[in-house]
Amino acid sequence: MPRVSPTLRVKPDAVAVQAVDAARAALVADVGEAEVGDHLGHEVEGERLVTHLFACTRRGYAGWLWSVTVARASRQRGVTVDEIVLVPGAEAIVAPEWVPYKERVKPGDLSPGDLLPVEDDDPRLVPSYAFGDDPLDADDKAQVREVARELGLGRVRTLSREGRDLAAERWYAGDAGPGSPLAKAAPDLCTTCGFLVRLAGPLSEMFGVCANGNANDDGRVVSLDHGCGAHSEVQLARRHEPQPLPDHVYDTMATDELESF
Repeated sequence: MPRVSPTLRVKPDAVAVQAVDAARAALVADVGEAEVGDHLGHEVEGERLVTHLFACTRRGYAGWLWSVTVARASRQRGVTVDEIVLVPGAEAIVAPEWVPYKERVKPGDLSPGDLLPVEDDDPRLVPSYAFGDDPLDADDKAQVREVARELGLGRVRTLSREGRDLAAERWYAGDAGPGSPLAKAAPDLCTTCGFLVRLAGPLSEMFGVCANGNANDDGRVVSLDHGCGAHSEVQLARRHEPQPLPDHVYDTMATDELESF
């Protein structure tokens, strides 16, 4: 049941608190008798300002409440209805908090032809050459692109330190890191595997690329302490080796002998 908010130290206005019938009448006139349930209580919103709560019986809105706010002007005997709102109760089903689509996109969600633009101020990227720590305005960004084109840098922006660290954390915690079930069951680490292709730059201290066409991670970035059963130096125990085939036997039985059986 709703209760009067304990944070408000305003003395409840007796006339506004008792104006249940007036609040219900205004609500019924607005939404109809069939959608209004029992009176569930009131909340003191301020001086001579009270909100009355009624159960909502509208289909599809289980747990929601009708909120009818009434106010009484100074020296007035009656109340005035300020607003009528449908609000969710404690057990109401409400939509989840809105998340921008860019934050909802996951690897594998993009289809051919889909575009996912990157903001100019994305912290994961920095200009291809040092431009200082000050934020860039539109003219500065245009100069960055022009200089990158003239110098033949090929890329207007490259990974920032923050972008590189985020990628390293994501890769290391994923299926290509040391914590995956495949790596935990591996006989040895990728760092000692002949199929590991080393990277260049800061990420080379933690990652490489698998070049084993028989491995699950072929063509993918793997951490140096990752591993799998397709390690270049793996050897089967003797009990796991294929059993040798028996020696060939020369068949001396002729066709005539077969027909005699």
